[in-house]
Amino acid sequence: MITLAEGLRLPTNGLDYTILALYFIVVLGIGFAAKRSVKTSLDFFLSGRSLPAWVTGLAFVAANLGATEILGMAANGAQYGAYTVHWYWIGAIPAMIFLGLVMMPFYYGSKVRSVPEFLLHRFGPSSHLLSSVIFAVSSVLIAGVNLYAMAIVLQALLGWPQWIAIVVAGFFVLAYITIGGLSSAIYNEVLQFFVILAALIPLTIVGLKRVGGWDGLTDSLSSSHGDAFLTAWKGTGIGEGNPLGANWLTIVLGLGFVMSFGYWTTNFAEVQRALSAKNLSAAKRTPLIAAFPKIFIPLVVVVPGLIALVMEPSLGKSKDGLQYNDAIPVLMRDLLPNGVLGIAVTGLLAAFMAGMAANVSSFNTVFTNDIWAAYLKKGREDAHYLKTGRIVTAVGVLIGMGTAFIASSFSNIMNYLQTLFSFFNVPLFVVFIIGMFWKRTSAAAGFWGLLSGTAAAMVNYFWLYKQGIIALPSDQGANFVSSIVAFVVGALVMFVVTLCTEPKSAESLAGLVYGTRSPGMAELPAEGDDAWYRKPALLGWSAVVLAALCYVPFSF
Repeated sequence: MITLAEGLRLPTNGLDYTILALYFIVVLGIGFAAKRSVKTSLDFFLSGRSLPAWVTGLAFVAANLGATEILGMAANGAQYGAYTVHWYWIGAIPAMIFLGLVMMPFYYGSKVRSVPEFLLHRFGPSSHLLSSVIFAVSSVLIAGVNLYAMAIVLQALLGWPQWIAIVVAGFFVLAYITIGGLSSAIYNEVLQFFVILAALIPLTIVGLKRVGGWDGLTDSLSSSHGDAFLTAWKGTGIGEGNPLGANWLTIVLGLGFVMSFGYWTTNFAEVQRALSAKNLSAAKRTPLIAAFPKIFIPLVVVVPGLIALVMEPSLGKSKDGLQYNDAIPVLMRDLLPNGVLGIAVTGLLAAFMAGMAANVSSFNTVFTNDIWAAYLKKGREDAHYLKTGRIVTAVGVLIGMGTAFIASSFSNIMNYLQTLFSFFNVPLFVVFIIGMFWKRTSAAAGFWGLLSGTAAAMVNYFWLYKQGIIALPSDQGANFVSSIVAFVVGALVMFVVTLCTEPKSAESLAGLVYGTRSPGMAELPAEGDDAWYRKPALLGWSAVVLAALCYVPFSF
């Protein structure tokens, strides 16, 4: 169950609730301010493609920095130790660089409104409809996890009944997205990014001081869990054992390539932020700008998980006691005074709302543009689709409330999310990557590659792994293997089907396959100077080098 222990009730007072109330007021205020710019469906779904790169870049990283990641990666830190940094420096940064430098010119230049719409142009309606349905389902599943997990946290920390927490948070997310569209969601995500940091940085600093600094932390964990617990690579040889239950091959291929690239390059909840940028240069820089804060997120997410394990050695030891998901709440309860505690609770709530808003805003875009407008109600006036988008937002929130309970069988919420990514994002990635680099790939290959990859991942996880036919040490290790299976099966099916079917005409592939260009992909004027931070390639390589250097303290 996604539950927190009963003993985690926080000693909140009026000051803490005042801070929380002020945050809610600001959130709604941003929604009403953004409403003035929403006049068309493009304004509602993509902010009129008018936002600067620094705004979309911060929103890009904030959309991913939901409370499921904060609680989940802190839980991973407590459960798996320093191996968790792989999710950032291997499992995020390279894929974000690839998205900015290689894939954004195709997304933005083709003027599509969503990731599935790109598949419509490249592979045709069958792949488009299948990917739209898959993405709509995954969006509400992930949005529901944020909402349900937040309700559990607020019940444990503040004593709110679950239904009140669900209604309150759902109302505010629904209100500011419905009122101001994507612009409201993005500007609130920028605010939430700084609120989240304001909560996590003091928690980390005070926690380190409590356990005797970095030396005290490493000495305690080395004596209780062994030296390998604080290294990223030790024990990852093939055939060796480690807490993560994965070797270097499954980490590099399963997490670092297949799962990571599958998530960051095809997850519309992230790509949508870059598509709202004001020109192609800003769109390319969006994930690159986001990569720099992403490099340092482990310092305020994974490290607190390690600190909590020292302060509460009973974490995860029994089903009735404190669980790994309790790592952050334990530190909040034991370390923070009133006032700072209010900021921390607000930051946690902001993180939940950021994660949920990102998925709800992407759900309403995909459903309205790629399902409703494309197949159910074609050719209506723009006002009809704007109204539909607002209605679908409400529907998405309501469905999210119901789907959240599916996650209740996972003791570590990141295990659940990574399972979803292996099912839905990895098959999308294999279709994208082959379709973008191989002109011969046919429309039928895109459909069958997507379907077979999704089915293969589910068969591997639910039948081979869950039924004990193959032995895998952990859910995370099973997710890495499922991702590799989905990629390999999808790629093989695409290759075979392509050779048996007719390719699309060369004219229809202009601007959709690497090495081809269309008039819409011409570089728009940049902002007017030649500063280093406006050069995507330099930003990208700088982030890669910095991420690699961060591995040094955890390598041995």
